[in-house]
Amino acid sequence: MTESWTETTVESRVEFQGKIVTLRVDRVRLPGGRFTTREIAEHSDSICVVPVDQNGNILMVRQFRKPLEDQLLEVPAGGIEPGESPEDAAVRELQEEVGFTSRDMKPLSGFWLAPGWCTEYMYSYLARGLEPSRLPADDDESITVVPVPLDQVMPMIESGEIQDAKSIASLLLALGAVNQA
Repeated sequence: MTESWTETTVESRVEFQGKIVTLRVDRVRLPGGRFTTREIAEHSDSICVVPVDQNGNILMVRQFRKPLEDQLLEVPAGGIEPGESPEDAAVRELQEEVGFTSRDMKPLSGFWLAPGWCTEYMYSYLARGLEPSRLPADDDESITVVPVPLDQVMPMIESGEIQDAKSIASLLLALGAVNQA
């Protein structure tokens, strides 16, 4: 990155600090010398997992999302706890949300979820060789596991039945990985 494309922070103030997110406003100097503000949500890194069972189904989860006032069909996902590796977080979330662990966990990729306003980076994994292994679910989540046949993923994305960006990105990566195997 060249120096001319950077923004220099001249002031930063926290407007809100919650359990999951911290909201701050930064005053920055643009390369041409003008000033503006950037509203930034600080959020810890996270993971998502595309679990494929022995029948070729992807185990997705349906859960209510309050900001949307609706349910979404998603791949299992969650935050990385302090001191936890992304892969360990993926194994834990798989156990909490769908009740399985994986003998074959492979990284797919990683991506910024909303780089224009949020610091969250997400690691994406493909999980095969699933074995039953349940951890207690988070007490603030109500999740239903939904097996989706591999050949139904693209039609469900195209029809809008799957609308979640992390799920779409990870499912497309997983389809590519599964088709190459």
